[in-house]
Amino acid sequence: MLPFSPVPPMAQAASMVEEVMTPATKKLLERVESWPAQDQEELAEYVREIEAGRTGFYEATPEELAAIDEALGQVARGEISSKEEIEAAFAKFRGA
Repeated sequence: MLPFSPVPPMAQAASMVEEVMTPATKKLLERVESWPAQDQEELAEYVREIEAGRTGFYEATPEELAAIDEALGQVARGEISSKEEIEAAFAKFRGA
């Protein structure tokens, strides 16, 4: 059995984060709180990518999951592109 701690688990976790976070990161995260929501979301996206690289696990956002569900639904309904349409799209993005 784990010993009882009068400090709530979330406070313990926050304390542990503070112990290992660099001073520069702490200052940056304090500034992030004043950023517009869109900029904060962009930073969160970068952090998720870094975390995925460190852990080998990526947690998709609700928007990404919805896009995946929609794509699977399109395939199930037979709404797929022809080989020519796919090649044309890739050529467009490659600047060909």
